[in-house]
Amino acid sequence: MTAAQLARVRWGVRGALVLGVATSVAANILHALPNPISQAIAAWPPLALLLTVELISRIPVQRRSLTAVRLAATAAIAAIAAWVSYWHMTGVASKYGEVGAAPYLIPLSVDGLIVVASVCLVELADRIRQAPGEADTATDTRADIQPDTTPDTPKRPAPAVRRPARKRDTGKAVVRLRARHPDLPAKEIARQLGVTDRTVRRHLSSAA
Repeated sequence: MTAAQLARVRWGVRGALVLGVATSVAANILHALPNPISQAIAAWPPLALLLTVELISRIPVQRRSLTAVRLAATAAIAAIAAWVSYWHMTGVASKYGEVGAAPYLIPLSVDGLIVVASVCLVELADRIRQAPGEADTATDTRADIQPDTTPDTPKRPAPAVRRPARKRDTGKAVVRLRARHPDLPAKEIARQLGVTDRTVRRHLSSAA
């Protein structure tokens, strides 16, 4: 998947996280005393968890020590929010007609949604940073198809490529010339081939 596709998926995951946190906040407020201070205190743990997950999913950390610190802090905030929200939601569910095991199971569904969405959000943020983006590809494509506005200039003919001359095999040439003219002296063979007498004698000795 490209970065744009992962970004769209991340918006869906963020919506699920916000829904879970909103449910937890609503249950905490309903369970709190009917005054703004109590309701604000009760609503704070889920909101703190939401802000923490957004921070760790958006801001990359290069050092392992800092990564461990913020993951530990996130786990502590999540544990506090889950504990507080669980009992608040259990009380609200019992108050509004849920009986049996339902008041104790419903909060687990909300906390489970928040945990899964938080983990997915962090994972998607890491994959988006590593995935190829479409914006750069589009820019490169536009640059490739942009018309050439440079004035036409006469094209110079390409220079002729010179093929390297074949290296003459002096030894074979000496032997061939001696075979054709057995009485031809070495000095004359050297003159005709453009080499030294010593070279001719060396090749004749090797051939002999």
